[in-house]
Amino acid sequence: MVRKFAVWAAVVVSTAIGAWAPAQAANWLEKNFYLSGPRFDGDLPACEAGLHTIASRFSQKEGRFWNSDLQIVDFERVREIAYRPWAAGTIPRRFCTAVALVSDGKKHAVNYWIGEDTGIIGRSWGVEWCVVGLDRNWAYNPRCRMAQP
Repeated sequence: MVRKFAVWAAVVVSTAIGAWAPAQAANWLEKNFYLSGPRFDGDLPACEAGLHTIASRFSQKEGRFWNSDLQIVDFERVREIAYRPWAAGTIPRRFCTAVALVSDGKKHAVNYWIGEDTGIIGRSWGVEWCVVGLDRNWAYNPRCRMAQP
């Protein structure tokens, strides 16, 4: 009982001291190292660089979550549709589109973007993509438009 009261009293006292202390701006050390903000170069690979990743992850997703044998066999008409279309200071992205030949013989449009520092733990560029007609979990609905700028 005495121990609970001591903990409660310590919380009350520390809260009161924190409330009386004036707010302070970040010091020079914090500004130089912790609050520096993003430093993007905008150095992104061409649209073709993401195709292998898309094909690999597509077959993995189809097999693992949808019990499907579908795979992307080939890509054609790969082109960039926008580069850094948003405000300065946002993550640089290259928006692309392509047509994928899927193993069932059908062709599907693929909308995707390559973003700086969006790979695993932010070490390199990453790819987010959507295959029109095969976005089974509706992550980029309607018809993969949310994967476009």
